[in-house]
Amino acid sequence: MKIFYFTGTGNSLAVAKSFGGELYSIPKVLKSNELNFEDEKIGIVFPVYGFAAPKIVQEFIEKATLKSPYIFTILTYGNKTGGSIKWFVDFAKKNNINVQYADSLLMIDNYLPVFDIEKQKLKPNNINENLNRLVNDVSENKQYVNSGTYLDSIATNSIQGLIKIFPNFNSVKNFSVQNNCNGCGTCAKVCSRDNIAINKDAGKSKLIYGDNCEFCLACINLCPQKAIKLKRERNPNARFINENVTLKEIIEANN
Repeated sequence: MKIFYFTGTGNSLAVAKSFGGELYSIPKVLKSNELNFEDEKIGIVFPVYGFAAPKIVQEFIEKATLKSPYIFTILTYGNKTGGSIKWFVDFAKKNNINVQYADSLLMIDNYLPVFDIEKQKLKPNNINENLNRLVNDVSENKQYVNSGTYLDSIATNSIQGLIKIFPNFNSVKNFSVQNNCNGCGTCAKVCSRDNIAINKDAGKSKLIYGDNCEFCLACINLCPQKAIKLKRERNPNARFINENVTLKEIIEANN
C-alpha cells in the first residue's frame, strides 16, 4: 500500500502513518521525475483548505498517474469540511483517478487567523476513535464516499469563488518577521514550496518570501522563536505541531 500525503504542521502526516504502508510526501513527489505509481491499494491524505484541496494536492492529482483497484482519501479538518470530499472525488475523477473510499477526520484547527490553538486543544474531538474507524474501513476495502449535502457543495463553490476574486486574501503579504528572528532556517526547511530564503547580512537575518505560498502556516507555527506573525491572529502566542509528529519528520516531508 502506498500513502501520499501533504502536511504543514503534522495532522495529515500523523493520519497517514496510522494506515501503515509506504509513505510518499506529495511535495517531494512533485519535485521528482517519478509520477507513475501502482499498488493494490493507494491512499491520499491531506488537509481541507477553503472547503477543497490545497493547490499542491491539486497539482499532484493533475500530474500523477495512480493505478489501483482501491484508492481512498482522508481529509483532515478542524472546523467544517463543506463540500470538500465530493469536490475532491469529482476533481480526481476528471484526472482519471477513481476514488472508492473518501471520508474526513476532525482534528485541531491550526488556521491562526480564525482559531485560537489553545482553545482548539480543549475541544473534544475523539480523534483516535474516529481514526480507528477509518483505518478499519480501508482495511476491509469498504466502498464509501461521504458526499455531504447540497448546501455543503454550495459552501465549497462559494469559498472557492471568493478565493479567485481575492487571491491575496491568504498570501505572504499578511506575514511579518520580528526582530527576534535568528536565521535558524526552520521556516525554509518546512516550506513545501521552497518559497522562503534566508538572507544574512551584517549579522542580521531576514526572510525573503517568494510568490508561491501554499499558506499552510508551517513557517509560522513551527518557528522556534515565534518570530513570524500574521497581521491578524486570534492568539499570537499560540502555535501548533501535532503531538504524534516531530519537527524532523515535517522537515523531511517538505524539504
